[in-house]
Amino acid sequence: MTDRRRFNAAVLGTLALPISPAAQALRSLPDTGNNILRVPFEVAETGFDPAQVSDLYSARVNAHIFESLYRYDLLAMPVKVRPLTAASLPEVSADFRVWTIRLQPGIFFADDPAFRSMGDPPRRELVAADFVYTFKRFADPAVRSPTWSLLEQEGIVGLDALRDTALRDRRPFDYELPIDGVRALDRHTLRFSLREPRPRFIHNLCNSATYGAVAREVVERYRDELMAHPVGTGPYRLKQWRRSSRIVLERNPGFREVYYDAEPNVDDAQGQAWLARFKGRRLPLNDGVEISVLEEGQARWLSFLDGRVDCTRVPPEFTQIAAPGGALAPNLVKRGIALRRYVNADFTMSWFNMDDPVVGGYTAEKVALRRAVGLAYDTGREVRIVRRGSAVVAQAPMPPGTAGFDPARRTEHGQHDPARAKALLDLYGYVDRDSDGWRERPDGSPLLLRMATQTSAIERQLDENWQKSLAAVGVRMVFETAQWPENYKAARAGRLQMWGLGSTASSPDGQPALEYMYGPSIGSGNLARFKLPAFDAIYRRMGVLPDGAERAGLFTEAVKLITAYMPYKMHVHRVYLDANQPWVTGWRQAAFRNECWQFVEVDAEARGRAAR
Repeated sequence: MTDRRRFNAAVLGTLALPISPAAQALRSLPDTGNNILRVPFEVAETGFDPAQVSDLYSARVNAHIFESLYRYDLLAMPVKVRPLTAASLPEVSADFRVWTIRLQPGIFFADDPAFRSMGDPPRRELVAADFVYTFKRFADPAVRSPTWSLLEQEGIVGLDALRDTALRDRRPFDYELPIDGVRALDRHTLRFSLREPRPRFIHNLCNSATYGAVAREVVERYRDELMAHPVGTGPYRLKQWRRSSRIVLERNPGFREVYYDAEPNVDDAQGQAWLARFKGRRLPLNDGVEISVLEEGQARWLSFLDGRVDCTRVPPEFTQIAAPGGALAPNLVKRGIALRRYVNADFTMSWFNMDDPVVGGYTAEKVALRRAVGLAYDTGREVRIVRRGSAVVAQAPMPPGTAGFDPARRTEHGQHDPARAKALLDLYGYVDRDSDGWRERPDGSPLLLRMATQTSAIERQLDENWQKSLAAVGVRMVFETAQWPENYKAARAGRLQMWGLGSTASSPDGQPALEYMYGPSIGSGNLARFKLPAFDAIYRRMGVLPDGAERAGLFTEAVKLITAYMPYKMHVHRVYLDANQPWVTGWRQAAFRNECWQFVEVDAEARGRAAR
């Protein structure tokens, strides 16, 4: 028996885990034997139109098909901005209101039937007008972009007026009408004009997943099927898609000559080794990416052990097997598997629908209920049991490594105090009037909380923690199960009472995390439908200030208001353990960078030998 099979058998025998149908299906796939990177997704994607999606997994795919103007350096920390489709860094006015950008000529969209009229073979060049069209799409009411509220805050002159006209007159959005806020000065020169100073506007321009250029011909050809027909200028194109199951990307044969380069820190030995190995190599380093949606942690881990997945995030329930006591397990060391442990730039949260008659509202008794629920929830048990120690308790929404994050901050979000929770409920009339063990609302009606959830094992464990935590203070909770995309759609429409989700930072600024509480973002990012003028004023002021002490103070004031009204209960910042096979080189999931797959090389021969 090989070492790999012996280790797998030992693990399975110890845990007595059956092999799930999903894992069996992945194990039965033929080994292609070529330079294909194989990765799993923990959650199903929603689709591949950048303007219509906001989930992490769709974004990861989009970031490899579409390209924005800039990107973050692959390895540099702190992050450094580098041109992507732009020819150079932007020219920025002294007041941060006018941003002028020149594009590289000779960049082309991937071949697609939408461009057949362009010649034989069709060569559709990326031009400044494509970015004008791309940014306008977010304002089009017909697109229903979940990220419009974020772009709206940047104050692109004239863009919101175009949207308002379409809404008021109930007519199609006018893409032909020029606006000063985003316009093509010539074929390869783009200019943004903003109403107010936006010192960090460039972070938007580094986001290929959201603001990667799309071609109007593609949008108009595929219309309602656009989510299944992404066409960009990036290193890959979509080859196959089985919804919520399998995504296959292939090398874009028309991708321009782009070469590996990076600026790792001098003390980043691994990054320096990769730079020495790959510098000057043409991208992408592999021929494509195969993505399998494996929601159960068991399926992901077994597939990795069996060599059918090249890179994975070790599920929390297997961290002590992969790295007992924090050190890589000897059998994994022998196989050449590498691990990397880090605190992710993210936060998890549960939110209350502020329009809901039970948990919503701004009166004292409704605030008391939410704060009591937050105090009753045992985040420490979530860290210890559900996440197997692979998390740290969150005190505020700003992710680690972003502006506004303070490791010394302590708030009510990080407290578990059931005695205080009971006292709050008693004080505001949430008491057990009929002696059945469960509290009623102040008007005597039943107090029942409804939490949306999904079917994965970790969701079931989180649900159990919620139920135990609230039962300890006499509050009943039930769970309503659906797939993640369905829950997200219902959340945006305001139809859920409570739900939990996570958010990963896409830039080194912490303000986007506060967009979840910003009133004008209700219906998009602000799923709690929280609206507080004092908070909105802080948020707007924060956007125009340069980095510094005054802006840092505003983060503190914002956190105080979030904690006082508790529209969201912050849970944890996740600690991740990433694993990759020995035949993979260049894999590192770094903060703020979704576009990493093209920098990874797969040694197909080594993978083939390991499979024998």
